[in-house]
Amino acid sequence: MSERTPAPAPDRTVLLRRGEVHSPADPFATAMVVEGGSVAWVGSEGAADSFADGVDEVIDLDGALVTPAFTDAHVHTTATGLALTGLDLSDTRSLSGALERIRSFAAARPADRVLLGHGWDASAWPEGRPPSRTELDEATGGRPLYLSRIDVHSAAVTTALQDLVPGLRERAGFDPAGPLTGDAHHAVRQAAYDTVTPAQRADAQAAALAHAASLGIGTVHECAGPEISGEDDLTALLARAAAGDGPRVVGYWGELITTAKDAERIRKLGAVGAAGDLFADGSLGSHTAHLCTPYADAAHTGNALLDADTVAAHVAACTEAGLQAGFHAIGDAGLTAVVDGVRTAADRVGLDRVRAARHRIEHCEMLTPATISGFAELALTASVQPSFDALWGGEHGMYATRLGAERARTLNPYAALLKAGVPLALGSDSPVTPLDPWGTVRAAVFHRTPGHGISARAAFTAHTRGGWRAVGRDDAGILVPGAPADYAVWHTGELLVQAPDERVERWSTDPRSGTPGLPDLTPGQELPRCLRTVVGGRTVFQRPNE
Repeated sequence: MSERTPAPAPDRTVLLRRGEVHSPADPFATAMVVEGGSVAWVGSEGAADSFADGVDEVIDLDGALVTPAFTDAHVHTTATGLALTGLDLSDTRSLSGALERIRSFAAARPADRVLLGHGWDASAWPEGRPPSRTELDEATGGRPLYLSRIDVHSAAVTTALQDLVPGLRERAGFDPAGPLTGDAHHAVRQAAYDTVTPAQRADAQAAALAHAASLGIGTVHECAGPEISGEDDLTALLARAAAGDGPRVVGYWGELITTAKDAERIRKLGAVGAAGDLFADGSLGSHTAHLCTPYADAAHTGNALLDADTVAAHVAACTEAGLQAGFHAIGDAGLTAVVDGVRTAADRVGLDRVRAARHRIEHCEMLTPATISGFAELALTASVQPSFDALWGGEHGMYATRLGAERARTLNPYAALLKAGVPLALGSDSPVTPLDPWGTVRAAVFHRTPGHGISARAAFTAHTRGGWRAVGRDDAGILVPGAPADYAVWHTGELLVQAPDERVERWSTDPRSGTPGLPDLTPGQELPRCLRTVVGGRTVFQRPNE
């Protein structure tokens, strides 16, 4: 894996003891030794005595849980930081409340050239509609405002921002009064983000990475691209990660390639793949995901942004160049085009080579038995976001509104993916849903649709080791001798072995199972609190006074 990693850890040895260490090497481990940037030993409390006099530091865990650090496999770091430090509407409960927050934000930021905000979701508001351009003009006093929907596939903007983009009204996706989608949205987003200064960007990236570290996240996969952020944004983020004071960052650049020269340019950016948010379609919330049959609440099938031939050319070029390929695909038609294209590429360059490349698909929500089979055949990694289901699933959620209840029940079939042998990597798509690793694992276990949930063990593995495997590393994301010392320390309650089926839970605390336990993730239970996060042997977060 060619991610930008933190600087080497100090040449020192640390013993952690008197806790619970989540390790397949010893399901009853209570202690761990770290030498430099690697795990050196995992074992019992009695054996730890033999190390105590020969280490540089002893950390008394006082019963705390030690796990591998989480990997968030889909993040937009700068946008996450801007949401953390700026106008975030994700918790607003009404249109009127959103407009009031916009007024207050505009008044407090008189010097901003363009006001930036994120997170509105009209499907959750009693008014049932997004803000109009006229309402936004009034709320901002006529200033430029870019306000992305929660899925980041459409945006509400003011007249002043529209006026900054020549030819905007002729672009696909333009709406004179409502939110913009497609090319029109991409154009206003670029105009808005071009006003972010290097200092603002640096502050946003620092805030996002510090927040990730405070949640036990040791690695993030940055899904950048020409329609998402910019080359300067990606290279600045990778340089920050290389400084060594925060989580690792693995960079992806979502741009089509067809030649070796194209591939070399991707590498020069520092990206490990031409993947991530390389859009095959849009999103369900914005009615832009590509469907086989029309939406239940709109008389169209969304946007087809890539066809199978284009997918095939990209995947073949990436495979030949030794790069990962990948796509954003959500709708059943979009996913079919991607699977068909990857299969065509395999016919050209060889199935074994395509499988070995570990190409990946982001989101992959509206899968069918045929596309699940295709994922397994082609060894495609499913990079998924369980919090989408927690937020929009269920009989009366946004998915059911967009698709009808029957089709909505097919979404995010994690159990079927695992049963077919498809590797999973979990993430947040932050700022679409918050950085929240234990909440993400909980959402995968307690899926809104019966039969789609997976065990806590499988979900936890997908959110730790799965992220490493997704970038070609099978030796990490796990606490065993020789693995990178990327771990987190947690304050939590009783540990158990949890599955969606309550018949399994009844024996879950039996120590004879020999399976490392995890915190109780039942909805309503308090989630673990991160006390310390370590990346490559370096502490990147420590909770004060603990």
